[in-house]
Amino acid sequence: MARFSRSSFSLENFRQQLANVDALPQLCVLGLVSGVITGALMVGFRLLLETGAALYMPENNPEAFEALSPWLRALLPMLAVSLVGVFLYRQKATARKLGVGHVIERLTYHQGRFPLRNWLNQWWVGVVSVLGGLSAGREGPAIHLGAAASSGLGLKLRLPNNSLRVLVACGTAAGISASFNTPIAGVIFAMEVVMMEYTLMSFMPVILASTMGALVAQLVYGNAPAFSIPEVALGSFFNLPWIVVMGLMIGILAGLFIHISRSQWIQQQPLWLRLGAVGLLTGLSAWFFPQVQGIGYDSVAAALNNQLTVSVLLALVAIKLVLTSLTVAGGIPIGIIGPVLVIGAAMGTLCGLVGVWLWPDKAADPSIFAMLGMAAMMGAVLQAPLAALMALLELTHTPNIMLPGMLAVVVACLTSRHLTGCEGFFISSLRYGLHPLQQPLMQALSRVSVPAVMERSFVRTERMITAEEARKLLETNPVWLIIERSTQEKPVLALRAAELARWLMERDASEGAANDPQEIIDLVEIPGQRLEMAPIALQATLSEAFIRLQNNALGALYVVHGYRPKQRRISGIITRGAIERYYHYTDPRSTDGQDAKSLDHVPLLRMTAANALP
Repeated sequence: MARFSRSSFSLENFRQQLANVDALPQLCVLGLVSGVITGALMVGFRLLLETGAALYMPENNPEAFEALSPWLRALLPMLAVSLVGVFLYRQKATARKLGVGHVIERLTYHQGRFPLRNWLNQWWVGVVSVLGGLSAGREGPAIHLGAAASSGLGLKLRLPNNSLRVLVACGTAAGISASFNTPIAGVIFAMEVVMMEYTLMSFMPVILASTMGALVAQLVYGNAPAFSIPEVALGSFFNLPWIVVMGLMIGILAGLFIHISRSQWIQQQPLWLRLGAVGLLTGLSAWFFPQVQGIGYDSVAAALNNQLTVSVLLALVAIKLVLTSLTVAGGIPIGIIGPVLVIGAAMGTLCGLVGVWLWPDKAADPSIFAMLGMAAMMGAVLQAPLAALMALLELTHTPNIMLPGMLAVVVACLTSRHLTGCEGFFISSLRYGLHPLQQPLMQALSRVSVPAVMERSFVRTERMITAEEARKLLETNPVWLIIERSTQEKPVLALRAAELARWLMERDASEGAANDPQEIIDLVEIPGQRLEMAPIALQATLSEAFIRLQNNALGALYVVHGYRPKQRRISGIITRGAIERYYHYTDPRSTDGQDAKSLDHVPLLRMTAANALP
């Protein structure tokens, strides 16, 4: 019977396993833990909203703005923007980045590491924006809080950076799942919008995280669907052309939403003017139409049950769209998915009412168009059709709506993308050229940490050694010699051990050679190619090593292990050839030693995305 030592289950061994691309069991364990943590945080965030609503909202309902006096609901937005201006904008610009866009940015450019200050700011900004009556959702705070907490777990355990990427996706999925009771939509959103890739190694941990997040939330709030939907059916296929027309109109609305949100003219205005305009316009709109405040899920429920007047529907389409996009452009970090669903539901209901007026005998119930409008608007704004369809299914629990839903979502996505020239909301906020998360090569290299491919067979030596010491260095058959320099200003060098062995053999075979074991050898002067090296952390991914080697005139990197300056040690060497061999298949029967050696000197510029499809 096989025995397992305690070291087999050590944290260090767990880290080493996570460095590889096939560490699925370990990632699944992390997904489970991440889901529980994120689910608990989302319950805490919703309780915080309810606690704040208990101060002035009827029945402790954070969305009961209609029951407030006109003066109070008009003043709340001004108070909210004042708090944001005073307490958020006094901080550094980097501390003001919150929400889904911040999550994607940290995943793209910072290996999924999140600043603590931004995470703390997200708590109170999320509460103030929702309870202050701004047109804002809670999914932005949910995703940021969950992703950052999950990443923080990985940092606390000092896990490799490739596992931090998966933890960010786990936190994102669990945050969506726990907030809206939509576990499948949470998974698809994390992969489609945040990770921007679909891989088996990411899917399973994210599914487990989303499941645990939903279970934790259901233990507190139950498992009832978000909306109560009447029994309806599409009826005649005559409705399909009208659904296409609705998709076109919603796609144009989505493009308008993104254009206003990204307006450079608005963003260049003084801060006091932007915040004042948001507060004033929101308060003025709330005086007449309180439905435009907050997330608006109560308005969605009313629209699905045909309980809203035409004037309110028009206000939700026009006013809420302008208010939400203006709030984003004004610099207030809010969640947009909730308001986007409300706008889509209202627009869909209006299209349904027009259909009933034009074709009373064949037109479907307006509530069907409301459901389709929700998915179409979400899909078009985010350019995430699968996430929108899964959200439609889980929010409404109406499977027979999927066929027309696919038609509406695709038409709206195509219209927004090609007719209005808008890409996904979060991509458009980050992209200058090709987004790094959309590059297949960078995706492939980000899935693995450097310990998985680094060369561990090496010895460290000083520059000046005797012939006897040189032979002792070669007794263990190392692949590399790491030549340490006299000062830190001089770069560390790497020399292949074979070069030293060849030089010693030639020296011994030469006529008249003095076979003095104490002869001093200068390892920098003997024939052979030496690689200048720079340090890289053990937790780094191959994508980090790739960029480091690409941007610097370096031949290799030495991997540093240890977290305290005096305890750091070198764990291995990673070369250009090692990175290439990771994603280039080479038949060993057709590759001799000289070819393998030459890979270490091939420029990385010839690595194209076509060679690295995941």
